[in-house]
Amino acid sequence: MTDSRHPRDRFITIYGRKPILELLEQRDRTIRRLVLDARARGPIARKILALAEARGVEVERGDAALVTKLSRNAKQDQGVAADVEAPRMASLAQWLSTRDADASIRLWVLDGVSNASNVGMILRSAVACGVCGVVLPRRGCPEVGPMVIKASAGVAYEAPVLRVPTVHEAISLCEAHAVTLVGLTGSSAASLDDVGVPRRCAVALGNETTGLSAAVQDAAKERWRIPMAPGAESLNVAVAAAVVGFEIARRDRVGG
Repeated sequence: MTDSRHPRDRFITIYGRKPILELLEQRDRTIRRLVLDARARGPIARKILALAEARGVEVERGDAALVTKLSRNAKQDQGVAADVEAPRMASLAQWLSTRDADASIRLWVLDGVSNASNVGMILRSAVACGVCGVVLPRRGCPEVGPMVIKASAGVAYEAPVLRVPTVHEAISLCEAHAVTLVGLTGSSAASLDDVGVPRRCAVALGNETTGLSAAVQDAAKERWRIPMAPGAESLNVAVAAAVVGFEIARRDRVGG
């Protein structure tokens, strides 16, 4: 099964007055759309309008429902939202279709990782260790928004985020493109120290509380665990992603 290209696949939605002001001050960000509640008044609204005018960004004024339609977060959007271009964001199906059949692939698949801070830290680590893409299903994972961007230290704008409707479709796409799905779980007998890394692999990272879903565990061709000293049962999912990512990157550099 493949996912059709989503119209927002290459855009991150930002909302809230402070995040929007910070966005407008970053001239290297391409703003596709900016919506401001027509009732917004005061110094912050005036500053948003002035910064937008200085950058040549058109501001749509409308009611609160128009802003919420873009932000999808009426409780926190504070009457302003924007779509920002994310140059490395794409649909998983499209991205896989452009890879050569023999190309090396390094992916992380987020399986129900629900904490926005964890997602942001995972994206930051992904960029740092050169992961090809972080597969972020729309169902079960947060959108790349203000909290994710803050936790990523702003790196999320440039992160290789690959969108897919569900983790089930991510599994199907990996299988169709000969990408080996690897489940990261503390109960596996196979230690990261001892395993060989497939040339085309996607490491699945599970939910903060329940770990990998049954569907992902069943679909995984391999299961790895991170070796730890006695007394340590597990790692935070973002930390685990970094450990595995940098170990794979090290092996790729040395050819093994």
